[in-house]
Amino acid sequence: MGRRAWVGLGGNVGDVAAAFVSALGQLDALPGIAVEACSPRYRTPAWGLEDQPAFLNAVARLRTTLAPVDLLAALQAVERAHGRERARETRWGPRTLDLDLLAVEDVVLDSPDLVLPHPRLAERAFVLVPWAALEPDLVLPGLGRVAQLRDALDCSGIEAIP
Repeated sequence: MGRRAWVGLGGNVGDVAAAFVSALGQLDALPGIAVEACSPRYRTPAWGLEDQPAFLNAVARLRTTLAPVDLLAALQAVERAHGRERARETRWGPRTLDLDLLAVEDVVLDSPDLVLPHPRLAERAFVLVPWAALEPDLVLPGLGRVAQLRDALDCSGIEAIP
């Protein structure tokens, strides 16, 4: 069924681990989306706006028949169902659930609504550490292997949750 897609999960407000389980269940129940795997969870220092609680982060692999922009809309609907209001939040600030569309197999896209692969993922250890645990040898168009991208960053302070 369809293409593989990778989604970054994050959050630092409320029971984030439960929000991850709930969000993945909601995604898996949608037509055209099947959740195939999820990385371990990692506790990561806040990034961008550092004066806030640490985040939990993970990366999930989906299989989808949806167009990338429709998959993005589905991710944002699940975020809203978990109390996220993008219009009211501070950039890089606290959030209940963040679902970022990181990449869709063989898709390179640069539109006003969506850029794939995600334009800043090579700078984000909080994405690359869990992603490399799930798919270390995945090659991202124009960027390289996930594990090599991770190895180029400072990953200190990121710890796996047993």
